[in-house]
This record gives sequence, C-alpha cells and structure tokens, in this order.
Amino acid sequence: MMSTVSQLEPVEVWDHFYQITRIPRPSGYEQKIIDYLVKFAWDKKLDHQVDQAGNLIIRKKASPGKEKSKGVILQSHVDMVPQKNSDKQHDFKKDPIEALIDGEWVRANRTTLGADNGIGMAVSLAVLGSETISHGPLEALFTISEETGMDGAFGLKKDALHGKIMLNLDSEEEGELFIGCAGGVDINISGHYGSQECNDREAFRIKLEGLNGGHSGIDINLGRGNANLDLLRLLQNLGKKSDINLISFSGGNLRNAIPREAEAVISIDRSSVPVFKEDFAFFSTAIKNAYGSAEKDLHFRTESAETSDKCMNKKDQEHLLELILSSPNGVIKMSATMPDVVQTSNNTAVVNISEGNIDIKMLLRSSSDAEKEEYGKIISKHFSAIGVKTELKGAYPGWLPDNRSDILRIAERSYRELFGKEPKVKVIHAGLECGIIGSKYPGLDMISFGPTIKHPHSPDEKVHIESVGRFWEYLKKILEKI
Repeated sequence: MMSTVSQLEPVEVWDHFYQITRIPRPSGYEQKIIDYLVKFAWDKKLDHQVDQAGNLIIRKKASPGKEKSKGVILQSHVDMVPQKNSDKQHDFKKDPIEALIDGEWVRANRTTLGADNGIGMAVSLAVLGSETISHGPLEALFTISEETGMDGAFGLKKDALHGKIMLNLDSEEEGELFIGCAGGVDINISGHYGSQECNDREAFRIKLEGLNGGHSGIDINLGRGNANLDLLRLLQNLGKKSDINLISFSGGNLRNAIPREAEAVISIDRSSVPVFKEDFAFFSTAIKNAYGSAEKDLHFRTESAETSDKCMNKKDQEHLLELILSSPNGVIKMSATMPDVVQTSNNTAVVNISEGNIDIKMLLRSSSDAEKEEYGKIISKHFSAIGVKTELKGAYPGWLPDNRSDILRIAERSYRELFGKEPKVKVIHAGLECGIIGSKYPGLDMISFGPTIKHPHSPDEKVHIESVGRFWEYLKKILEKI
C-alpha cells in the first residue's frame, strides 16, 4: 500500500508537491516557500532573482539544439488559501499540510490542500530539475499573494521576463485549455450603526455550519449556500414575530471563498423567547430543505450567550439586513457568446458587525471590464442609502481570448497526439494572473492548463492523482514541440 504522497507516480512531480505541503504558505506569509525555491535554484546552479515585489524568477538554458526556440515562461503562484473545518486545530502560518491519499485522490486532513497552486509549482520544479526534457530557453515565474489580490502579478516589472510564450499552470480541469479569464474588483463596505440599550434581555448565539463553500469564481454557478446570506435571512425571518436585536455578526474570512460558516449573537426580549425557539426550528429547517441534497451537511444551532448592554437599533438593523440580502450575489449574468460561462458574478464574502461597526467585503468578477465597473457603481449606490462608505479597490483586468494563438495550436495538436482526442478550449470565470501579466507584456502568447482539482479554496479540496500524470506528460510534450 502506498505510504506517502511523495511516492506517487510521477515521482519527480509528487515528491516536489509533498515537500511543498510541508512548508506553510498562506497568502502574505510566503517567505518560507520562496526561500525553499531559492535554495533549489542554488542547488541546481540556475540563474535566479527575487524582484522588488517578492516574486521569484528562475531561468534555465535551452536544451542542446533548442537554443533558437521561443522562450517559455512557466507561471504559478506560491501562496495558498487557508481554510479549515471549525473543529480542526491548524495554524496555517506554522503547521504543515497533512496530505493524504484517498483512493484516486490526494486531499488534506480537514484543511485546504494547496494543490492550487502547489501542483503548478511542483511541475515547474520538475522541469527545471530534469536533464532529459527537450525545451527552449525557460523562465519559471513564481508569484506571491495571488489569492488575496494578485500582488505579485501587479508588482511584476515590464522588463523582468524575456519569454514570448507563457504557460500558466493554475487551471483545475485536466483536458481543458483556458484562453481567457474574468477580471475582478474588491468591494469594501464600512460604516457605523446606531445602538440602543439591551438590559434585562436574554442573549442567544446562532451558528450556521456545514456548507460546501468553494471557489467564488469557479463554483459560483453551482447553487451553493452563502453562510452570510443564509444566516442573515434567518435573522430577518425571526425578527418578524420576535423582538430581536443584533449584538454581533461574523461570517466568512476570504473574498475568493464562498463563506461556509457564520455566527450571530442576538439580544431578545424575554417574552419573545418561546416564539423565537419555535420560529428558529421552522425557518432553519426551511432554509436547509430549500437546498435539498446540494447542501446536505448544512445545519443551524443555537445556544445561550452572554448578554450585552448595547445592541443594534431596530431601524438600522432592518435597513442593513435588507440591503445586504438584496445586493447582487452569485451569478449576475451569463455570457451571450459562451452560454455555459458565467460573465459576471459577486460574492458577499465577509460580513462583520459589532460594537457599532459595519465591515463587509465582496469580490465582483466579470469578463467585461465595462460590466464590472457598472455593477461596482450599482452596489456602491445601493449601500449609500444608509450612509456607509463603499470603496472599490484592487481592480484587475480580464484576459481576452485569442483564437489565433500559436501556442493554442501547439497545445491542441499535442493533446491529440498524446490522448487521441480534442481538448476543450474554454474561458474561466476566475482571476488568472494572465490578464495582469498580459497587460504588461503585449503580444505575450498565453494558455492556462492544469490537473483536475476539485473544491479549491475549501477543506474539501482534492487533486486527482491520474490527472497529475497526464498533466505532466502534456506539459513535456508542449515544451518539446515549441
């Protein structure tokens, strides 16, 4: 029986991936993984540099006879999304990922695995360390903080790279070639609310747990629950018959992850407690039943909590809940030219309400820059009704498809020769770094591909073992053909 991930085939890829899982690397804490990659470059006597943004570029000379081939950039990001189940003790800044073999898959022990984009890093290292693969001049670009704002791609200088072709290794369905992606913009909503006295009342904590969550781009069209909205919707319904005031609310922690859990503490008039308990059972069951089998592990629970002298006043509470619940969320518009592709979406990712402060974070995505701007204005105007501040920040461009791409033709032909069928050519509703890097290097010929990774950005993340082998053979074939 296979005892460790590092022994899987192809060993040259899986051993690198296993070593990567041992190095903590949440966004913003990438120095340890960069140090590991730099040591690799030193050990292999490869030219390398860390730029002013913190990205690492490693260069390798062409194989004999391939010196005049176009230069190729292998691009991946070093950070990972830190998500875990609520009952899992794990410090992403210190603890290694517990990678496990589960049948045909590799997954983690109740945390994100980091196959997004650890597998991309692993195959880049395998290419850089190989003495048998035929390739032209190579640059491996390892960017930082992709998951929280694409800081590395934004910080990349326009003269840092020399290659003419870029292979982005950050897609998540083997057999698919991506030639375009959505752009995005962060929406920050902040402000204050009025409080009132809440003495001589009871307090309850309400928790929502067990949602699937997932990637706020790739999974946004799957009809999954949003913990923030489901819990706020429950509170809104409970308030119809019971005298309830919000003490605090906390849900979600990452813009690019659909929130899986949320918690509210409420103050309630003692006379309303029996009705509250009855309505809680009714409405929580109704919300769960509405999802059917799509969210089979969703559950609400309530317990007594420590009371507070202050809570949100009724008027501000009603207005705020209505504004959040009526704001665009999920799929807003599908593409007219590619009917199966989401064009525009929004994720109400983080909601924190406490001690008089409102803090809401959203991620708006669109393959249309004009539409992204339009809905950013709509959401800003929407929340102006209660006088809170709305800031649009960190906008990044989409990547427009180029059906005449030379590397696309090479990739299609390589896939046919290897596997005897056509790859699927697609546009992805996620923010690949191709859009930003392409804007700095006009004319850069790009495609994105990868192995099959399910449920990235959630503790259910897993990578298909066989697809990694196919991805590896495919990458080698493409490099040989350029």
